[in-house]
Amino acid sequence: MKAFLQFIFWIFVAFVALFLAIVLGERGAWYLAWVLGTVMIILIAVAGTVMLDARYEDEPLE
Repeated sequence: MKAFLQFIFWIFVAFVALFLAIVLGERGAWYLAWVLGTVMIILIAVAGTVMLDARYEDEPLE
């Protein structure tokens, strides 16, 4: 049953993607690049914060 629900979920995602591709037309690539770029900036900022926090975690407090 779990596999069937996952299949239905991904079919739904595919239909939403097709609908957006039809509606957005040429602008779809711009919006995709904008969303992916925003997500990448957030992930890089979070990774930098985690690395900075881990760096200071190892140093003894004075």
